[in-house]
Formats: sequence, structure tokens, C-alpha cells
Amino acid sequence: MKAENRTMKLMEPSFARWRPKKDRTRQIAVLMSGGVDSSVTAHLLKEQGWEVLGVTMKIPVSCQTNVRGCCGADAAFVCNELNIPHYFVDVARDFEELIIGQFRQSYARGETPNPCVDCNTLLKFSLLWDLLTETFGITHLATGHYARVSRIGERSYLARARDRTKDQSYFIYGVAAEKLARFVLPLGELTKEQVRSIARESNLTVAEKAESMELCFAGEGDYRSALVGSEANRDGDITDMLGNKIGTHKGIAHYTLGQRKGIGFAGGRPLYVGRIDAQTNTIALGTREEISFSTVRANRINVLIPQELVTGQRVCGKIRSYGDPAPCTIVETGETDLTVEFDKPRFAPCPGQRLVLYNSEDNIIAGGTIFSD
Repeated sequence: MKAENRTMKLMEPSFARWRPKKDRTRQIAVLMSGGVDSSVTAHLLKEQGWEVLGVTMKIPVSCQTNVRGCCGADAAFVCNELNIPHYFVDVARDFEELIIGQFRQSYARGETPNPCVDCNTLLKFSLLWDLLTETFGITHLATGHYARVSRIGERSYLARARDRTKDQSYFIYGVAAEKLARFVLPLGELTKEQVRSIARESNLTVAEKAESMELCFAGEGDYRSALVGSEANRDGDITDMLGNKIGTHKGIAHYTLGQRKGIGFAGGRPLYVGRIDAQTNTIALGTREEISFSTVRANRINVLIPQELVTGQRVCGKIRSYGDPAPCTIVETGETDLTVEFDKPRFAPCPGQRLVLYNSEDNIIAGGTIFSD
């Protein structure tokens, strides 16, 4: 979406207005959800001498819920505690189109989308960042993600967090390479317990707030509550991997590749969703071996280290957010796509999910959306 076509709107300040006194090189906007991570991020940056502006996206909630998710008032109150300005930005229409709409369409095609990656790439690090620069003149942005931006000479790199159990670099690979020099991630060297300890010592009211684990626009509930319409609920056939009918499903949007629980079919041995065909409205079940593959392809790629995205390059790749990157080789690259061959087959690569590649220094080389022929 082009900037001139966006509909996001800056709302009135929650408390004090932004009236900066420092040079623009020391001004920074912090994207705040009201959770402990982004709150501590704002606190640390202020302690480091930055002039901080807190910003929270006001998003739609696409199901019946009383939970306001990530656009509640906690972020504004934390900013008031820290004595920094705070603004909401109404991104509802853009979010509905770019995130929720694509989320539903992707499931209807039999894919497994990652709306958090889309939100970071299309909204936070693109339209919203640009709006903040145009409105306030702020060119630096910070978030509470557990990842690192390392700088060597004139180059900036996006890397995994020191705390591997909390690493979130997979979710933010979509930031533009030219913006990395102005991207700040204060939590990249910390553990979650260290962050909570800082929040307690600073007397932040959100110090013990529980982590958000589900989709914000589903009201922290089951993502299926955000799937509406006939595409999500049309019954169809369950087959084996050879195409023989063995049962009936309740709508392809309710299944993801690799799923075992909740399929509604007992085959006497562990079976997983191995194929989803939107055209025939069928899902196929297979064994773990039948749905594991070495070759993974991705398109719509974002390249952060172009000199390392070359055929034959040995790298490590992730096809889902959890787990460590696994060794693989880049076997094909193009302007918009890439193909890798993993040393060992990977379980259920899901079209719609992301393939993210790392070098030996844990820096992200590139990432893209997994697809199948």
C-alpha cells in the first residue's frame, strides 16, 4: 500500500503533547503494546538519554470479545508513569485490509499465514514508521522485540537475540535494510526475567502483566474466531496422500500443515495434515515421513545481506518461529524468490509461513514467504 493511500490517523495525545528539546538524532518513537517488554524498552531508552515518544496502534478486534488486546490503555498509563508523551494511531482500516483480510484469504487458499510478520513488515516498519517521520520528524524507531541490531562500520545487521529461548528475529525480518541503522532493539541482550526485574525495580505497573500469546485482533482467543464466511466452514473430503477418501473435514481454514490434534480422524497410527487443496476443498493426511521435505521455496523475499544470498552459500534456515535454525544450502535465487536444500528433511513446511535465513554470526541474510508449486 502506498503511503498516500493509507487511512491511519494520529489521535490526540493521551496526556502531554510531543514537544522535543533534543536533537533529532536523539529522538525516538517506541511502539508500545502496554506489555512489560515495550514498557521496559521505553524506560531503558529514556535512561540512555533518548527523548522518547510512546506510540500505540489502535486496531480492530475481529470477533466477539471483551478483551481489547494490544490497543488497551496500559501503554498510555505507562508513558504517563515515565513522564513521556504518548499517542494512539488509529490503523483500523489499514489493519483490516492488510492484515485481517490477507489472513482470511490465506487460510481460504489452504495456507498458514503469519499475521504478526505481516503487521511488522507492512504496518509498523513501513506505513506507521513513515507517518511518525512525516508528522514528528522522528527517524528512529524502537520495539520490545527480543532481537539485536549490530553495527559494524557503516553496516547494520539484524541478528538473533542473546536469549535464544525468547528470540523474535524471525518475526521482524521484513524491516527494510535501509532502515536498520535507525532501528533500536534494547532487549536483544536481555532475558525475560531480567526485563521483568527492571520493570519491578522501576515500579512499572505492568511488571507482572502476563504475556500475550494469541492473535491481538482475535481478542487473545482462538484464531478461528477471526475466520468468517463460507470459505472457512465448507465441509470437504479428507484423503490419504494418494488421494483416497478416508473421511470428512469441517472446512480447510480450520487446518494447518503438520496438524495432528483436532483432525477428527483416527487412523491407528500418527497422521498429520500433509496437504491442503483449496481448489478441491480437500485435506490429505500422511505420516511424519511423508510430509517432511528437504527443499523449501520462498517468494516475496526481503534481503538484508545481498552479498551472502548467493547460490551454493551454506546458511541456516528456520521455517517456523520456534526452534533453532537448521543447516541448509542456497540452491537458487532470483529477484523475488529463493530455494534452499536442508541437510535433513524439515517437518511440514507450510505455505504462507516464513523461511528466514541466518549466517554463522546469527545475522539475518534474507526471508520470504514459503510457497509450493
